[in-house]
Amino acid sequence: MSEDLERLKYFKKTFYNFHPGSHTGLGVDAAIEIISAQLNIVLRKDQDTIVLLETMAGKGTEIGSTFEELSRIIEGVQLKEKVGVCMDTCHVHEAGYDIVGDLAGVLDEFDKSIGLDKLYAIQLNDSKNQRGAKKDRHEVIGKRKIGLQAIERIINREKLKDLPFYLETPQDLEGHKEEIKLLRSLRK
Repeated sequence: MSEDLERLKYFKKTFYNFHPGSHTGLGVDAAIEIISAQLNIVLRKDQDTIVLLETMAGKGTEIGSTFEELSRIIEGVQLKEKVGVCMDTCHVHEAGYDIVGDLAGVLDEFDKSIGLDKLYAIQLNDSKNQRGAKKDRHEVIGKRKIGLQAIERIINREKLKDLPFYLETPQDLEGHKEEIKLLRSLRK
């Protein structure tokens, strides 16, 4: 990560998104301490890049599948202004958050745990699995368990609509082109 952040110093106001990792038997508390400590080593006051913790689906021993875990990582970071969150819609759905039926409630919970001011980006995906499956199986926009109506609500939500949205769907370039066209048609 330090090498990546060093390369990014030539760009202004960039984001560096990463998966927090897994505890592999150490336990959640120990992993959160390690992640925060490592961020304290690599973050610099003079960097323009904001490091984004990605929300995770919760498979295996992944860290970051709850807003509370992400909040605890951020709490342990000294340069809090250099860290934020990227919300992956598939991961949040599969972690058990009801972004389909209660997006407002999920955003309220995020705000109480972390703060919406720390939400810098959205990875927009559908999910092959039911809510709470904890499997991390991305799907084409509008084709499965999150669905097109929920995606439309997400991209038009006042608190989210001005954030950058990134596609991470199982598509080739032509497929992504069609998804972008679809998303633009849904934008209000």
